[in-house]
Amino acid sequence: MLEVLRFWFTKDLKYVKGKPCKPYNSTLGEFFRCQWEVTEPAPSISQPSKAPPQPPADPSGETSDKPVRISFLTEQTSHHPPVSAYWYDCPERGIFARGYDQISAKFTGTSVRVVPGMYNRGIFITLANRDNEEYQLIHPAASLGGLLRGSLYISVADTCSVTCPKTGLKCLLTYVEESWFGKAQNRVHGLIFRYDPNDDKYTRVKDVPDKDVLVKIEGCWQEQITYTIPKTTAVKETAGLEPTSDKQLLIDLQPLLPVPKVTPPYEEQLPHESRWFWKDVTNAIQEKRYSDATRIKQDLEQAQRDKAAKRKELNVEFKPRFFTTVTEPNGKPELTEYGKATLDKMHKQTYQLEHIPELGVDE
Repeated sequence: MLEVLRFWFTKDLKYVKGKPCKPYNSTLGEFFRCQWEVTEPAPSISQPSKAPPQPPADPSGETSDKPVRISFLTEQTSHHPPVSAYWYDCPERGIFARGYDQISAKFTGTSVRVVPGMYNRGIFITLANRDNEEYQLIHPAASLGGLLRGSLYISVADTCSVTCPKTGLKCLLTYVEESWFGKAQNRVHGLIFRYDPNDDKYTRVKDVPDKDVLVKIEGCWQEQITYTIPKTTAVKETAGLEPTSDKQLLIDLQPLLPVPKVTPPYEEQLPHESRWFWKDVTNAIQEKRYSDATRIKQDLEQAQRDKAAKRKELNVEFKPRFFTTVTEPNGKPELTEYGKATLDKMHKQTYQLEHIPELGVDE
């Protein structure tokens, strides 16, 4: 659970280190693929105990200087409402993650409040090397401020959860609401505790019984997060877990930077691949030809409306290429054979794909 929380606090590092900006409006059937190469993975978290710490075990039994590669694939599977299915895969470490990216936004005076959409049930992480433990990470609501001043920033004031039914562990994290006065603190605190997956009744940190608590978490979600192991009944009953008198570092975000994406060369991208599809708009913006960028963007969007009308006229239903359905009720998308083959090629650093035309999407 602690390692999963490490991922949780680093997944939005680009917003911590940079400013939010409005993305392009994804079109139906648009997709994006990339890889990240991690050359200096963080050490495993050592559980405080009376025994001397042991070095983390490599599942292969070997050490290597080769980078660890994580492949990513996402596709816009619905346009009304906008929904994208996504899949992260790291076979080398036996980890994959999936879910649907969908948000609902509403103006609230001087800011925009952003919450997960009805198909967005969080991120589902599966650890194959740990008997397929599955963790569901629910997103909190966030606010985009600074609209009047033109200096955008993100704030979070909500409670979210991470659950693993197989281990019977749950984490509740509360992002503390900021004061109207003074500098933003970006505080977060939470608990890891034992819960019953068939009777998941605790949704607030203050309601969790002390006896069930295994770990307490606190810190600044833009700087450092620490944890402590309290003296509770649950800790006493957990083999190998010892209470701590001092705070232990979970993650320090201050020296971290987002890892650059590795994307296919332009000549190997397909017509509906994001960077290829929007390249003329991007080039115009970078060259400060804003009128041209607006015109090109409008032409692309009108072409999509024309294709939607054509599908309606022909009574043709859009079908995703990489994922089996537009959405899944449980929030967990499944890959098509084409999607599996695409990820497999990416693991081998092969990007050439067969283009499968879609009626009403492709010309």
